[in-house]
Formats: sequence, structure tokens, C-alpha cells
Amino acid sequence: MYKRSLTKLLLMSMIFMTSWICLKELKLNRVAATQAFRMEYLTATQEEDKKSFLEVVACVASGQRVVDYEVLEKTMKYHLSAQDHDALLRIVEAEAGGEDSDGKLLVANVVLNRVNSEKFPDTVTEVVMQKEQGVAQFSPTVDGRFQNVTVSQSTYEAVERALYGEDISQGALYFCAREKADSTKVKWFDQKLTKLFSYGNHEFFM
Repeated sequence: MYKRSLTKLLLMSMIFMTSWICLKELKLNRVAATQAFRMEYLTATQEEDKKSFLEVVACVASGQRVVDYEVLEKTMKYHLSAQDHDALLRIVEAEAGGEDSDGKLLVANVVLNRVNSEKFPDTVTEVVMQKEQGVAQFSPTVDGRFQNVTVSQSTYEAVERALYGEDISQGALYFCAREKADSTKVKWFDQKLTKLFSYGNHEFFM
């Protein structure tokens, strides 16, 4: 009887120990599995973040290349001969030497608008030197200013803006400095033309 009870007790102890060991291993396995899962998830997340970051960088870099390409591809609208380019520089300096950059740009715009108009000659030099009934279209060509000016850097820059297509003239084909112009000419401007706007010392018409 005593041996039978002892045997049962030993068997129960062995079952208990076995169960405890199994539970412990199961717990360890779960912990190990959980850590592995976390490491795997972390690695995957890091890889995804890295991929997203590289995609963003690539996108930004690509966009920058497009912008740079567009800037580099900016082209000149007007291709003038050396003579025409010199004539445009001189007339802008003579007519608007005391104006700011936009004032100079406007004079260049008017000359180029005339070149593009069927009412006027087809080259800058011809437009600048044109006379109507013996009267010069641009007075500096007859009073010596056109021939004797020293072209400033500001004028070079304003003319370049015009040659690259910048136009703020609203299509103006004429301009005058009312305070300096002959009253008869000013009267003709007022009666025959449509005033667009004033800028600096000049009024612009078409």
C-alpha cells in the first residue's frame, strides 16, 4: 500500500515537472518568436522607409534637373546682326539713358514692335534710321546723340531682356517725352494715336 502510494506520488511529480518544463519551453518559444517577429518587422519597416526616402530624393533630384534644363534651354527670341544690335543699343541709350532698366526695356520693345509691324521696316537699323516726309522717327539720329553715346551696362542688360522676349510695352509703337518734344509733334500724338500708359519721362502710344 505504501509502495503504491509512493509510486503514484512519483508519477504525479514527474507529470508535474514535465508539464512545467513544457510550459517553460512554450513561453521561451513565444518570447523568442515575438522578438524574431519584432526584429523582422523592424527590418522590413526600415527597408520601406529607406526605399521611400530614396524615392523622394530621386523625385526631388529629377525635378531639379528639369528646372535646370529649362533654365539652360532659355533661348533668344530675336537674333540680330551686329549692325542691328549696335543700333538698338545706341538708340536705347540715346532715348532712355536717364531711365531705369524698365524704361530702357520699353524703348527697346517699341523698336522691336516696329520691326514686327507691317507699318514699319523689317530691320532694327532701318526702323531706327527711318524718316517720314524728311522727319526722323527718332530724333537722336539727327542731333548726334545716337552716334556719340557710350552704352552703359544697364542698357546692355535691358536690351538683352528685350531680345530674350521680355515685353512690357502693351504693343506700343510710339513714345514721346512730352516735356521735351515739339508741341506740334505732341499734338499729333494726342490726335492720331491711342495713349497706352506713361513710364518715367515717356508716354507710350499705338
